[in-house]
This record gives sequence, structure tokens and C-alpha cells, in this order.
Amino acid sequence: MTLPDYAIIFVYLIFILLLGLKKSRDSGPDLESYILAGRRLTLPAFVATLVSTWYGGILGVGEFSYLYGLSNWLVFGVPYYVAAVLFALLVARAARRQKLYTIPEQLQRSYGRFAALTGTLFVFILTLPAAYVLMLAVLLQYLFPIPLFWAITAGMLFSMIYVLKGGFNAIIRTDKLQFSLMYLGFFLILLICLQKYGGYGFLKQSLPESHFQWHGGQGATYIIAWFFIALTTLIDPSFYQRCFAAKSDKVARRGILISVLFWIVFDFMATFAGLYARAVLPELENPVSSYLELAGNVLPPVVLGIFFTALLATIMSTIDSFSFLAAITIGRDFRHRYKEEAKDEIVQRHIQIGLIITAVISIALALYARSVVKIWKDIGSLATPALLIPLVSSFFHRFRMPSRWVPATMLSGAALSATWLLSKELTGSYLFQIEPIYPGLAISFILYLTSKGFAGRQN
Repeated sequence: MTLPDYAIIFVYLIFILLLGLKKSRDSGPDLESYILAGRRLTLPAFVATLVSTWYGGILGVGEFSYLYGLSNWLVFGVPYYVAAVLFALLVARAARRQKLYTIPEQLQRSYGRFAALTGTLFVFILTLPAAYVLMLAVLLQYLFPIPLFWAITAGMLFSMIYVLKGGFNAIIRTDKLQFSLMYLGFFLILLICLQKYGGYGFLKQSLPESHFQWHGGQGATYIIAWFFIALTTLIDPSFYQRCFAAKSDKVARRGILISVLFWIVFDFMATFAGLYARAVLPELENPVSSYLELAGNVLPPVVLGIFFTALLATIMSTIDSFSFLAAITIGRDFRHRYKEEAKDEIVQRHIQIGLIITAVISIALALYARSVVKIWKDIGSLATPALLIPLVSSFFHRFRMPSRWVPATMLSGAALSATWLLSKELTGSYLFQIEPIYPGLAISFILYLTSKGFAGRQN
């Protein structure tokens, strides 16, 4: 890192802060403006904010590509494309037409307050940005000689400063810039690696054979588990928020389908950057830093600064969005679930307090877990069995569950998955060698069928 590289990063941080704090034309004192940007999200803005928000786990992608090669595209790519397309075709229009604010509000409208409160817990777990805060801390430690705690704290606080004031409008403005930077950074590093080392022939000669196999040396059950974990997309609060905020239901559906095309392109660049990292630096002690070490070894000054700025932008665009969603869950969905409608200014203040609570919990979780992929996998294994069936079915009257069954279904699915997760912590392996998401989804589906059967008999 040279002085110009640090200057580029510093200018980016200052500019993103000013951009986030800038008052938007769409900003207003009402809650709809603060949470959903006045429901005027256009197609380009929709795509930019959704694409950039979905890629906060960029260092985890680098770690997986470094260790397992092209299977990264199968594990962190294809399942999520399929799930996103399903969301666009099945849920996007219905969600936009509801004119709601959050997932718990949809649960309350369909199943009642107790189901909404139960769902609020799992939405909060799903939106905690701990994994992304940990990734940002790894990047900051690479750039600056600071302890992990201060790197995590600084990354978390900086990513939420402008959200406190500007809300979703601030996120949209910053995401447009971060979207451009993430593609520019990875295009440059791939171009330079291609010029310096060559293309597929160099990679084929330098990498283990398993890096070109679909499974990457992993078991089939492990790969299949990620296809189920990808169903988290169907309950992803960031998808719902952007659909609720879209200018129309057409923008919501088309925006997701166009985003899938951008994700395919970015996954190509991210995966091959990970392959180059393994080929050029085969003995890395910590694969999570594979992109960082590759950049430090192959990029010239200025380009190096641009690439690190791209990594910062990719991670920060997710932290601010997820922090805001978690704060809304605390400040609106939990705080006011059993109360009469409060004034917009009061709810906004509670959301801002929720941001501070989210920061504290995320910092603690990041310090405890220390593994990005583990946080993703565990959270997905808990929240997906709890929310998937009740939430998706709630948009279709014919398939909706009887209300009294919903809280038990949510809690049973999550509890069974939690039992499997705990078994590995205690014994070192999952019960019966089964991934935890499977029993959780199974009991949730069984309870769904049972509830529909009872409802059919009563009718």
C-alpha cells in the first residue's frame, strides 16, 4: 500500500459519508420516506441497491473459491439464482401490492399479532450483519495495524452513521456508487491477472483437480444443503423492503430478474479471482484473506487502492442495509407490535435506538463466531425453517396456514434445527450426520400439511 492507495480509500470514505448524509428530494418527516424512500424506487436504483446489498459476504466467497474452486459458483451462485427467480415470479408482485412496510406486518395481517411477534424474532436474527462486520474488520486489519475489536467496532459504526439520519434514501444513494465500484475493482484485478499469468491454461496447470469439479471435493449432502439454505432468499428482508419500496410491481419483478444477470457476471469475476489467488499463493495460512493477498501481490499502486475500495464498498453496502432492517425490526415491529399507532417521529427515534442495539449485538456476535461461512450457515439453518412456509404461503389465500398453527410451526422448525446445531458444538458432528436445515424444514412442512388437513376437515 502506497500513499496514493490510502488517499483513494480515504476519499471514498469521506465521499460515501457526505453522500449518505446529503438530504434527498424524497426525504420527508413521514415513516414511509424514512423506511421505504416514499415507495418511489425506480428500476436502475432497485437493481443497484439489491445487487450491492446481496454481496456483503465477498471475503467469504474468496475463502470458498480459494479452498474449493469452481464449486463456489454452484454453492453460492446457482441456488441463489434459482431462489431469486422464484421470488420474482411468485412473491415480488404480491409483496408490492400489499403496500406494507415489513415482513412481520405481513405476518400480522395474515395470521395475527402473536405470529407476527414470533416472526419478528427470526427476522431480527436474519438481518443481524455480524458476518459482514467481521469481514469488514478483516479488511481494515489488513489495511491498518489495529486490534480486531476496534476494527469491528469502527467498521460497524462508520457503516451506520449516515443511516441514522437518512434512512433508506441514504442507503440507495450510497449503493449506486458502491455498485459501480464493486464491478470496477474485480474487473481490474482479473484483467491484470490475465495479462500477468495467462488464462485457463495457467489455472488448470496450477490448481488441484478438485477445483474444477462441481463438488470441489465436498460431499453431495453438503452441496445440497446450500440449495436449501438458498431458500433464505424467499424470506430475505432486503428483498421485501425493496419490493415494498418499488415504484410499481413491474419494477419489483423486473428488478430482481435483471439483478440475477448482474449476480451471474459478478460471481464469474469473484470465483476466478479466488482461483487466481490459489494458483499464485497456494500456501495461504488464512484463506479468508485470499483476495487481499492476491491484490497485494499483483496490483500496482493506485489500482491496488481502487480494488481495496471496491472491497470496502461491497461489504459496507450490505452492513448499512442489514443494520437498518434489524433496527426497523426492533424499533417498529417489536417496539410497537402491541401498541397503538405512534407518531412517525417517535417510531423513527425508536428505529435509531434499534440501530445502536443492532451494532452492539453484531459486534459481540462477530467477536464470538470468528467465521463468516459459519455465521451464514447457522443463521440460514435457523431462520429458513421458521419463516419459509408461513411467510411465502401468506401471500396466497388458498395456501395460507390456519393462524393458530403458525407460531408453533415457526418455533418447532427453528428449535429442531437449533438442536442439530448444538449437537455439533457438543460432540463435533451433527446428529445422524444430517445437516441442521433438513430436520427443521421437515417438521415445518409436516406441521403445514397437518394444519391444512385439520382445516379441510373442519370445513
